[in-house]
Amino acid sequence: MQNADTPSAIHATPRLLEGKHAVITGGSEGIGFGIAQAFVHAGASLILIGRSRQKLEAARHELMSIGQTSQNQPPSVHLLEADLQHPEQVQHVADAVLARWPHVDVLVNNAGIGRFAAFADTDEALFDQHVHLNVKAPYFLTQRLLPALISAQGNVINISSYFAHRMLPGRTTTAYSMTKGAVDAFTRALAFEVGHQGVRVNAIAPGSVETPQLQHNLQAMPVDAQQAFHNMVKTIYPLQRIGRIEDIGQAAVFLASAAAGWITGTVLAVDGGLTTN
Repeated sequence: MQNADTPSAIHATPRLLEGKHAVITGGSEGIGFGIAQAFVHAGASLILIGRSRQKLEAARHELMSIGQTSQNQPPSVHLLEADLQHPEQVQHVADAVLARWPHVDVLVNNAGIGRFAAFADTDEALFDQHVHLNVKAPYFLTQRLLPALISAQGNVINISSYFAHRMLPGRTTTAYSMTKGAVDAFTRALAFEVGHQGVRVNAIAPGSVETPQLQHNLQAMPVDAQQAFHNMVKTIYPLQRIGRIEDIGQAAVFLASAAAGWITGTVLAVDGGLTTN
């Protein structure tokens, strides 16, 4: 029997999103790609948005292989190359999405930036990068796609972070934490405003997740700092491990599906229990 806690359990995901159209920003790697994988297994058609055409193409290639190893039709995966830090790119993305799909069932605002500089060392340029990508981009992309979401009676999933509520020793996160706190507030306020129009808005606040970026950050640390990180995980995570992209993907499928039809305005902690202490 397949253990539901293993990564391959994602293959058993019911097709809860069959026929749905989903847009995922930052969908070519990391958490965004984990959500894309889970959505494809659940039957959704995708538009992936990312800055690197090469990474987008690699992601599509891997996602298309899912259809080749199943009895279902090959997935529909479209790509949009854009840097959402630039306001004009947000409009470009919205126009391109609406030109392809007049109805959008799911918008996942995943693209973000996290540069952990000390408060005293955070200059205006770095601050603005966090605000533009973590706050302005999801705000205005959602605004521009709202008519298509209303038409589909769809939903929005924002990707937040435990850093909106919990700090860690040695991690200086003022700009990042502030913007992720704004994402949480945006999620609740928008859910309140558009619920009567049939659109649900929720967020996922992941703990540390095994991604290429996390691995890059760890490898840049001295060996003793890497060991300290692994020791810290066992100390502060009740489930004794960091997350996998599949953990976030499964949660996103649930929130995007009819199974969560009476859930809106929720920030779902998917963090192995980190924020319980």
